[in-house]
Amino acid sequence: MNPESWLLIDDDTAFLEVLKRSLARHGIEASGVHSHAEALATLDGGEFQKCVLDLNLAGESGLQLLPELLARQPGLEILVLTGYGSIATAVEAMRRGAVNYLCKPVSISQLMRGFEALASTPELRPEPPSVEEMEWEHIQRILNEHEGNVSATARALNMHRRTLQRKLQKHSRWRS
Repeated sequence: MNPESWLLIDDDTAFLEVLKRSLARHGIEASGVHSHAEALATLDGGEFQKCVLDLNLAGESGLQLLPELLARQPGLEILVLTGYGSIATAVEAMRRGAVNYLCKPVSISQLMRGFEALASTPELRPEPPSVEEMEWEHIQRILNEHEGNVSATARALNMHRRTLQRKLQKHSRWRS
């Protein structure tokens, strides 16, 4: 049986080298590249089962590269890594075809589990949150930052206080 082959795309050379060595200890061959162009050229020259894609490639967006990778190799499983996680980019990465989204720093076991959990139960792939869920999470985060002060939260959200109160009341009734 041929060893599994991964494509690693990250502009951090040290991170790529550490990741390649760690994967080699697990019997996984890995090719590391630093840019959009290198990634496409490497993908065209080989067959890979998995790809670890950094969200920020020295000013280039990994999100833009993701669909191009899948167009060239549709069976490729792509896990997006980022140092600056957000719900919006996680949803967008999944919408564009990523199988998972993790925030750095990650251990090799976390990275491998990021692929394995979804491979063993594809029906459990997370559905992206709805706009309403994302709005609610954002409101809750801002409300926590302002220690539950509705008026201060409304100002921070550039929202009328009564509108915020209605959203809070509606959500609490919906959850009950």
